[in-house]
Amino acid sequence: MNLNIKAEKENTYDAIVVGSGISGGWAAKELCEKGLKTLVLERGRNVEHIKDYTTAMKAPWEFAHHLEHTNKMREDHPIQSRCYAFDEATQQFWVNDRENPYNEIKPFNWLRGYHVGGRSLMWGRQVYRWSDLDFTANAKDGHGVDWPIRYKDIAPWYEYVERYIGVSGQAEGLPQLPDGVFMPAMEMNCLEKHVAQRIKEQYKDRILTIGRAAHVTKEHNGRGPCQYRSLCARGCPFTGYFSSNGVTLPAAAKTGNLTLRPDSIVLEVLYDKDKSKATGVRVMDAHTLQTVEYYANIIFLNASTLGTSWIMLNSVSDRFPNGFGNDSGQLGHNLMDHHFGVGASGEYEGFEDQYYNSGRRPNGIYIPRFRNVNEQTKRSDYVRGFGYQGGAGRGRGTSWEGIGVQLKEAQTQPGKWSMGIGSWGEHLPYYENKVSLNHNKKDRYGLPTLDIDCEFRENELAMRKDMMASAVEMLEAAGLKNVHGYDDMPPPGHCIHEMGTARMGRDPKTSVLNEFNQVHAAKNVFVTDGACMTSSSCVNPSITYMALTARACDHAVSELKKGNI
Repeated sequence: MNLNIKAEKENTYDAIVVGSGISGGWAAKELCEKGLKTLVLERGRNVEHIKDYTTAMKAPWEFAHHLEHTNKMREDHPIQSRCYAFDEATQQFWVNDRENPYNEIKPFNWLRGYHVGGRSLMWGRQVYRWSDLDFTANAKDGHGVDWPIRYKDIAPWYEYVERYIGVSGQAEGLPQLPDGVFMPAMEMNCLEKHVAQRIKEQYKDRILTIGRAAHVTKEHNGRGPCQYRSLCARGCPFTGYFSSNGVTLPAAAKTGNLTLRPDSIVLEVLYDKDKSKATGVRVMDAHTLQTVEYYANIIFLNASTLGTSWIMLNSVSDRFPNGFGNDSGQLGHNLMDHHFGVGASGEYEGFEDQYYNSGRRPNGIYIPRFRNVNEQTKRSDYVRGFGYQGGAGRGRGTSWEGIGVQLKEAQTQPGKWSMGIGSWGEHLPYYENKVSLNHNKKDRYGLPTLDIDCEFRENELAMRKDMMASAVEMLEAAGLKNVHGYDDMPPPGHCIHEMGTARMGRDPKTSVLNEFNQVHAAKNVFVTDGACMTSSSCVNPSITYMALTARACDHAVSELKKGNI
């Protein structure tokens, strides 16, 4: 008995954070800085900032296959290799699909990385605030349930996060895309500026601006500035962009309150029905397969949307026979992703005497949402809206005449200017889009796999027609030639913005979490990754996860001090 008591004491912390990615890193930083001894559990291997970015400084010719996909890479990564950021230099940050199976009831690309830092090493780094257009949408059009918060509740936390991570961008004064605290914006090139001016002249309801990116454009707290290498998915040795490894986890470690444990697969949340609270988590060592329990007063689940869903669904007890906190029956449901892969591109005749001096700018342009913003822009064929990302540039010369020096010189000449814009659209929260555990199909650890049943529906399909048509229209209005639209229609998951499955809400009967991301039925458990989302908006979601996490941590520590959790 004494040995058991000793072991329990040694495995007891003030707080446990499951996951070390974008939201988990923020939870670690906030809880540690508030004085809590915090254990961070990561199911994947350790990745140390700079040291383990082994390909970051390599040139293309230093790779055996010059960054191309090999048959072996496709065999091990049939899903991950579909991602734009996957290549010979980044494959170590993406899971082996054969070793990490899941079941596609309908096509779904689950793109993920199991390592310290998670997808904060490979993310797209676009950061846009939500507005009340997003937070009130469910209540107004009847899809899903009403968000329990509004923009005013999260606005101070957006600012808190922006000041810390560094966001470059341009203020535009749009109510549907609130401005933030920005570092100097990255510069648009001459064609992007031209198209921006033409759109401003042609349309009263839309603008083109530079993307808002989590890249520091000047030195910031010992970081950066961004070197415009656009090799971000390899890990940034300059800490030019925000990642858990480079920013929040070092801040947590600096306090002396952080314990980081990689190779730790969280199996379930432990619950004490007499105390009506969670007591800790059960963990499997990824190498030895031995299990151990850790205990804490506060638990943050930040294992990514589907990872957190798996843990909660696997946490069954007499109190929660259908998954942890699942009194509403909503756990695992309302899965969303943005739908994209639709837009247009064209060529521009002109600016032959100009090029661009921004190197390989790791950022593009942005055209904010302009549909269903007000009565004047309301559509009859679909609800919600979309925005565009893209950019302009010059390819190399297209002449293949001559041989030797003549051919090489021809290829060094820049080609025509061209520009493309692609759209990101909102996905409605449908109850039928869901994940569930498959106990008949096990993974290599003997654990149940995840069934994913998700699709885009009539609203998204109607929106896509407008997404392509509007892209063609704007580029033609800007004077581009040979404009063509496209719609590749990738399946859900491919945008890597999966969210929902443990939604926030006002009513415990229809939601899993309350306004502070607490599980309704277990107030000392918080979910602040994508699983908490009640709707999807049409903008990249990561900064919203960060702001919600910082806000929830502040509330958690306050409630802990009051003795309420």
